[in-house]
Amino acid sequence: MITRHIPNFVTILNLLSGSIAIVFAFNGNLQLASWFIAFAAVFDFLDGTLARLLNARSGIGLQLDSLADVISFGMAPAVIMYQMMQASFNIPFLYFSGKNLVAFLAFIITALSALRLAKFNIDEEQQEAFKGLPTPANALFIASLPFVMMQAEKDGAEAVVSLLHNFWLLLLVTLVFSGLMVSNTRLFSLKVKSLRFRENQIRFVFAGLVIVLIVLLKVYAIPLAVILYILLSLAENIRKS
Repeated sequence: MITRHIPNFVTILNLLSGSIAIVFAFNGNLQLASWFIAFAAVFDFLDGTLARLLNARSGIGLQLDSLADVISFGMAPAVIMYQMMQASFNIPFLYFSGKNLVAFLAFIITALSALRLAKFNIDEEQQEAFKGLPTPANALFIASLPFVMMQAEKDGAEAVVSLLHNFWLLLLVTLVFSGLMVSNTRLFSLKVKSLRFRENQIRFVFAGLVIVLIVLLKVYAIPLAVILYILLSLAENIRKS
Protein backbone atom coordinates (compact mmCIF):
# COMPACT_ATOMS: atom_id res chain seq x y z
CA MET A 1 0.00 0.00 0.00
CA ILE A 2 1.18 3.49 -0.86
CA THR A 3 0.28 4.81 2.60
CA ARG A 4 3.16 2.91 4.19
CA HIS A 5 5.60 5.02 2.18
CA ILE A 6 4.14 8.38 3.28
CA PRO A 7 6.13 8.65 6.57
CA ASN A 8 9.40 7.89 4.72
CA PHE A 9 8.57 10.54 2.10
CA VAL A 10 8.09 13.08 4.90
CA THR A 11 11.42 11.99 6.40
CA ILE A 12 13.04 12.67 3.02
CA LEU A 13 11.56 16.19 3.19
CA ASN A 14 13.27 16.53 6.57
CA LEU A 15 16.58 15.50 5.02
CA LEU A 16 16.15 17.84 2.04
CA SER A 17 15.31 20.75 4.35
CA GLY A 18 18.47 20.09 6.34
CA SER A 19 20.56 19.89 3.16
CA ILE A 20 19.19 23.23 1.93
CA ALA A 21 19.87 24.72 5.37
CA ILE A 22 23.52 23.70 5.05
CA VAL A 23 23.84 25.43 1.67
CA PHE A 24 22.34 28.67 2.98
CA ALA A 25 24.49 28.50 6.12
CA PHE A 26 27.71 28.09 4.12
CA ASN A 27 26.61 31.02 1.96
CA GLY A 28 26.24 33.16 5.08
CA ASN A 29 22.44 33.42 5.11
CA LEU A 30 22.02 32.11 8.65
CA GLN A 31 18.42 33.25 9.13
CA LEU A 32 17.22 31.37 6.03
CA ALA A 33 19.28 28.35 7.09
CA SER A 34 17.56 28.47 10.46
CA TRP A 35 14.13 28.55 8.80
CA PHE A 36 14.95 25.35 6.93
CA ILE A 37 16.06 23.69 10.17
CA ALA A 38 12.66 24.68 11.58
CA PHE A 39 10.96 23.13 8.52
CA ALA A 40 13.01 19.97 9.08
CA ALA A 41 11.81 19.86 12.71
CA VAL A 42 8.19 20.05 11.53
CA PHE A 43 8.75 17.18 9.08
CA ASP A 44 10.55 15.22 11.82
CA PHE A 45 7.49 15.57 14.04
CA LEU A 46 5.09 14.67 11.23
CA ASP A 47 6.86 11.52 10.04
CA GLY A 48 6.62 9.86 13.44
CA THR A 49 3.02 10.98 13.89
CA LEU A 50 2.05 9.69 10.46
CA ALA A 51 3.85 6.40 11.05
CA ARG A 52 1.76 5.84 14.17
CA LEU A 53 -1.53 6.95 12.58
CA LEU A 54 -1.01 4.85 9.44
CA ASN A 55 0.51 1.93 11.34
CA ALA A 56 3.47 2.23 8.99
CA ARG A 57 6.42 1.95 11.36
CA SER A 58 9.37 0.05 9.93
CA GLY A 59 13.03 -0.65 10.55
CA ILE A 60 14.05 1.26 7.45
CA GLY A 61 11.93 4.20 8.59
CA LEU A 62 13.78 4.30 11.90
CA GLN A 63 17.19 4.25 10.22
CA LEU A 64 16.17 6.79 7.57
CA ASP A 65 14.88 9.10 10.30
CA SER A 66 18.20 9.03 12.11
CA LEU A 67 20.18 9.58 8.92
CA ALA A 68 18.00 12.59 8.09
CA ASP A 69 18.40 13.92 11.62
CA VAL A 70 22.20 13.78 11.39
CA ILE A 71 21.96 16.12 8.40
CA SER A 72 19.20 18.44 9.64
CA PHE A 73 19.97 18.54 13.36
CA GLY A 74 23.65 17.60 13.39
CA MET A 75 25.36 19.08 10.36
CA ALA A 76 23.12 22.10 9.64
CA PRO A 77 23.33 23.67 13.13
CA ALA A 78 27.05 22.93 13.23
CA VAL A 79 27.56 24.98 10.05
CA ILE A 80 25.57 27.85 11.59
CA MET A 81 27.77 27.68 14.68
CA TYR A 82 30.88 27.46 12.48
CA GLN A 83 29.87 30.66 10.68
CA MET A 84 29.08 32.43 13.97
CA MET A 85 32.48 31.41 15.37
CA GLN A 86 34.20 32.66 12.22
CA ALA A 87 32.47 36.04 12.68
CA SER A 88 33.27 36.30 16.41
CA PHE A 89 35.52 39.15 17.46
CA ASN A 90 37.89 37.18 19.71
CA ILE A 91 38.41 33.87 17.93
CA PRO A 92 42.01 32.59 18.33
CA PHE A 93 44.08 32.48 15.15
CA LEU A 94 45.14 29.08 13.81
CA TYR A 95 45.06 29.31 10.03
CA PHE A 96 45.74 26.54 7.54
CA SER A 97 45.01 26.78 3.82
CA GLY A 98 43.08 30.00 4.36
CA LYS A 99 40.77 28.57 7.04
CA ASN A 100 40.78 29.22 10.77
CA LEU A 101 40.92 25.70 12.16
CA VAL A 102 39.62 26.81 15.57
CA ALA A 103 36.13 27.31 14.12
CA PHE A 104 36.07 23.63 13.16
CA LEU A 105 35.31 22.95 16.83
CA ALA A 106 31.70 23.71 15.87
CA PHE A 107 31.50 20.29 14.22
CA ILE A 108 31.61 18.66 17.64
CA ILE A 109 27.86 19.25 17.32
CA THR A 110 27.70 16.96 14.27
CA ALA A 111 29.81 14.23 15.84
CA LEU A 112 27.90 14.06 19.11
CA SER A 113 24.53 14.39 17.36
CA ALA A 114 25.40 11.24 15.39
CA LEU A 115 26.43 9.50 18.61
CA ARG A 116 23.21 10.62 20.31
CA LEU A 117 21.09 9.21 17.47
CA ALA A 118 23.01 5.93 17.41
CA LYS A 119 22.47 5.51 21.16
CA PHE A 120 18.78 6.30 20.76
CA ASN A 121 18.32 3.63 18.06
CA ILE A 122 19.58 0.82 20.28
CA ASP A 123 18.01 2.00 23.55
CA GLU A 124 14.50 0.67 24.11
CA GLU A 125 14.08 2.65 27.34
CA GLN A 126 13.55 6.02 25.61
CA GLN A 127 9.85 5.71 24.85
CA GLU A 128 8.41 7.77 27.73
CA ALA A 129 11.47 9.96 28.31
CA PHE A 130 14.77 10.74 26.64
CA LYS A 131 18.30 10.11 27.83
CA GLY A 132 20.15 13.22 26.80
CA LEU A 133 18.99 16.31 24.97
CA PRO A 134 17.16 15.39 21.73
CA THR A 135 18.98 16.54 18.59
CA PRO A 136 16.03 18.66 17.33
CA ALA A 137 16.00 20.63 20.59
CA ASN A 138 19.73 21.28 20.33
CA ALA A 139 19.40 22.27 16.67
CA LEU A 140 16.52 24.65 17.34
CA PHE A 141 18.48 26.32 20.13
CA ILE A 142 21.42 26.98 17.80
CA ALA A 143 19.16 27.90 14.86
CA SER A 144 17.46 30.53 17.03
CA LEU A 145 20.71 32.41 17.69
CA PRO A 146 20.89 34.22 14.31
CA PHE A 147 17.33 35.48 14.87
CA VAL A 148 18.16 36.58 18.40
CA MET A 149 21.20 38.44 17.06
CA MET A 150 19.17 40.11 14.32
CA GLN A 151 16.48 41.19 16.79
CA ALA A 152 19.06 42.39 19.31
CA GLU A 153 20.68 44.54 16.62
CA LYS A 154 17.27 46.07 15.80
CA ASP A 155 16.56 46.68 19.49
CA GLY A 156 19.98 48.16 20.11
CA ALA A 157 20.67 45.47 22.71
CA GLU A 158 24.44 45.75 22.42
CA ALA A 159 25.10 43.41 25.35
CA VAL A 160 23.25 40.56 23.62
CA VAL A 161 24.96 41.26 20.29
CA SER A 162 28.34 41.29 22.02
CA LEU A 163 27.63 37.97 23.73
CA LEU A 164 26.70 36.30 20.45
CA HIS A 165 29.92 37.58 18.87
CA ASN A 166 32.02 36.16 21.70
CA PHE A 167 33.90 33.06 20.55
CA TRP A 168 34.32 31.67 24.05
CA LEU A 169 30.60 31.84 24.76
CA LEU A 170 29.84 30.13 21.44
CA LEU A 171 32.37 27.42 22.26
CA LEU A 172 30.82 26.99 25.71
CA VAL A 173 27.36 26.61 24.16
CA THR A 174 28.78 24.05 21.70
CA LEU A 175 30.44 21.97 24.41
CA VAL A 176 27.63 22.13 26.99
CA PHE A 177 24.78 21.37 24.61
CA SER A 178 26.74 18.69 22.75
CA GLY A 179 27.61 17.11 26.09
CA LEU A 180 23.95 17.18 27.12
CA MET A 181 23.01 15.27 23.98
CA VAL A 182 25.17 12.27 24.87
CA SER A 183 24.62 12.45 28.62
CA ASN A 184 22.32 10.12 30.57
CA THR A 185 20.30 13.09 31.83
CA ARG A 186 16.63 12.16 31.75
CA LEU A 187 14.43 14.65 29.86
CA PHE A 188 10.68 14.29 29.52
CA SER A 189 9.16 13.49 26.14
CA LEU A 190 6.79 16.02 24.60
CA LYS A 191 4.54 13.28 23.22
CA VAL A 192 1.01 13.56 24.63
CA LYS A 193 -0.91 10.27 24.67
CA SER A 194 -3.98 11.66 26.42
CA LEU A 195 -5.34 15.04 27.54
CA ARG A 196 -5.45 14.10 31.22
CA PHE A 197 -3.65 16.73 33.26
CA ARG A 198 -2.26 14.31 35.82
CA GLU A 199 -0.47 12.26 33.14
CA ASN A 200 0.85 15.32 31.31
CA GLN A 201 1.36 17.85 34.09
CA ILE A 202 4.97 18.64 33.21
CA ARG A 203 4.13 18.96 29.50
CA PHE A 204 1.20 21.33 30.11
CA VAL A 205 3.27 23.44 32.50
CA PHE A 206 6.04 23.62 29.90
CA ALA A 207 3.62 24.56 27.11
CA GLY A 208 2.01 27.26 29.25
CA LEU A 209 5.34 28.80 30.21
CA VAL A 210 6.55 28.75 26.60
CA ILE A 211 3.42 30.64 25.50
CA VAL A 212 4.07 33.24 28.20
CA LEU A 213 7.70 33.57 27.10
CA ILE A 214 6.69 34.04 23.46
CA VAL A 215 4.12 36.70 24.33
CA LEU A 216 6.58 38.60 26.52
CA LEU A 217 9.88 38.09 24.70
CA LYS A 218 9.00 37.14 21.10
CA VAL A 219 12.07 35.73 19.30
CA TYR A 220 14.17 35.82 22.47
CA ALA A 221 11.83 33.15 23.84
CA ILE A 222 13.07 30.40 21.48
CA PRO A 223 16.46 29.62 23.08
CA LEU A 224 14.96 30.27 26.53
CA ALA A 225 12.29 27.64 25.81
CA VAL A 226 15.00 25.01 25.24
CA ILE A 227 16.76 26.02 28.46
CA LEU A 228 13.39 25.89 30.26
CA TYR A 229 12.84 22.36 28.90
CA ILE A 230 16.16 21.25 30.36
CA LEU A 231 15.54 22.92 33.73
CA LEU A 232 12.02 21.50 34.08
CA SER A 233 13.36 18.04 33.25
CA LEU A 234 16.04 18.36 35.94
CA ALA A 235 13.43 19.57 38.44
CA GLU A 236 11.19 16.62 37.56
CA ASN A 237 14.12 14.23 38.05
CA ILE A 238 14.79 15.70 41.51
CA ARG A 239 11.09 15.46 42.39
CA LYS A 240 10.95 11.78 41.44
CA SER A 241 14.23 10.83 43.11
